[in-house]
Amino acid sequence: MTLHMETAETGKLPRFGLGAAGLGNLYSEISEAEAMDTLLAARDAGLDLIDTSPFYGHGLSERRIGDCLAQTGWRPALSTKVGRVLEPAGDSPVPDNGFASPAPFIPRFDYSAGGIRRAFAGSRSRLGVDRVNTLLLHDIGRVTHCEAHEEILLQALREALPEMAAMKAEGLTARIGLGVNEIEICQEVIGQFDLDILLIAGRYTLLEHEASLNFLDTCHDRGIHVMIGGAFNSGLLAAAAGQPLHYDYDKAPDWAVEKTARLRQICARFEVPLPAAALQFCAAHPAVATVLAGGRTSKEVRQTADWTRTKIDPDLWAALQGDGLISENAPVPA
Repeated sequence: MTLHMETAETGKLPRFGLGAAGLGNLYSEISEAEAMDTLLAARDAGLDLIDTSPFYGHGLSERRIGDCLAQTGWRPALSTKVGRVLEPAGDSPVPDNGFASPAPFIPRFDYSAGGIRRAFAGSRSRLGVDRVNTLLLHDIGRVTHCEAHEEILLQALREALPEMAAMKAEGLTARIGLGVNEIEICQEVIGQFDLDILLIAGRYTLLEHEASLNFLDTCHDRGIHVMIGGAFNSGLLAAAAGQPLHYDYDKAPDWAVEKTARLRQICARFEVPLPAAALQFCAAHPAVATVLAGGRTSKEVRQTADWTRTKIDPDLWAALQGDGLISENAPVPA
């Protein structure tokens, strides 16, 4: 049975949403019951947008979301991605790609028109829906594809994005865009193809935002919505004492650890949790439609919801700017 997603056609995007890489066992495994509890906590907390991908746990994240929707009737806005197809592993070893115990599939890049259709057909099946709110072309860019970048970009512009536009015209999605970790590829594409939305992960955060400010201003001027992923820089800005410090899905470099410590120190003076400041800072830019926060457990999701509602003294932002930790021309919450 498939579900008709009303949120795919009406209304603006929720201000905060759940990033569902953790539901695909990013870094470490969670059980089916834990995944269900996490999603129910997001529902109860009003995090009514879920961003996922076939890549997350090789289909595991999408399947867990689909199970929850089927069992509960919840209708959040859904965002998923195309650009990889999942092939049954058979007797071949399954790469982990950072996911613990992923589903037995091998993700392969495919930006052809047919590959885009196949990828989305798989997502619809796992999610149990007939359409989604947002469909994103996943992981194009020079850092990702290195010497193949120009070839991939050309195929994206000639095949993938036109096919996604056709799918939008068919009513399969309300918005199309990119889901990437690189600002540069966004700059390249929006000059050549009309997009509704960009999901940018880890590049506009409380920790690092200076290089992205002008681009977000451009998006606002052009009416391109932005979803911010990785608001905690792969968990660094939300890590508790003793937890591993990740940045860009890898071990955090010294500069990031040191700057995070300075941010935390000033936030503590104002009795504000650093993650609350991180989320609300990202949401303050007028181009930003949604800020995504990852959550692996129901406790983490409830904590995230609390952080989005934390009252913050405006003097905190002035203190962070005065210490050079926030750019002077970065929008901050009122």
